[in-house]
Amino acid sequence: MTDEQAIPAATVIVMREAEHGPPELLMVERAAAMSFAGGALVFPGGRVDPGDFALAALHAGDVDENAARIGAIRETLEEAGVAVGLAPAGDMLALRDRLYAGEAMGELLDEAGAALDLDALVPFSRWLPAGVHHKVFDTRFYLARAPKGAEPLVDGNENVRVFWASARAVLDAADRGEAHIIFPTRRNLDRLALYASYDEAVADARAHPIRTVTPWIEERDGERRLCIPDDLGYPVTSQRLEDAVRI
Repeated sequence: MTDEQAIPAATVIVMREAEHGPPELLMVERAAAMSFAGGALVFPGGRVDPGDFALAALHAGDVDENAARIGAIRETLEEAGVAVGLAPAGDMLALRDRLYAGEAMGELLDEAGAALDLDALVPFSRWLPAGVHHKVFDTRFYLARAPKGAEPLVDGNENVRVFWASARAVLDAADRGEAHIIFPTRRNLDRLALYASYDEAVADARAHPIRTVTPWIEERDGERRLCIPDDLGYPVTSQRLEDAVRI
């Protein structure tokens, strides 16, 4: 699959401050039957739909960027029942099932008297794999602060579990064999584990350029490793290929 055929996608790293310790992230466990990353822990998100582009065209700014943010907002509401980038958020939660069923987001926003707040999403990274034998997603990652009191709700279709956990807790669970995470998620969790607060995460995101990350394979010290650039804020920039989960 070429870059031109890559499917635009977007995901949100929703963060909330913990009473003690590092911030917690909203994690979703995908249903095992899903064709892409089945059974993996991921951040809520998915492909950017035509309706997202149509709604994006009504807003000032870059249509592709706006569509990605709208798609990320929609997917987070559909998958996890958490309303980021929406005001007021509570009204839209009541319309979640209709949104999930495919009703137009713009019409539901009007019905709820709600509005998009695209600036609530902060660009964090962008990943586009190459040399893989599955659907290729050009995925934009965003940071967003969790709405006060947000309690995630499993959708019962694409995912089987939603929960809050620190980045380090998710990484440790994966290392113990208790969780399954794909390479981009692991690298982003490595980076997220550095932050003591949401504000610190935002500051670091703004200090690094959003340059598309396309992992590559190279041999280092007799080992084949999956590598990423070393100037984008990631503390771990390579992993043994045999240990990396690319899907």
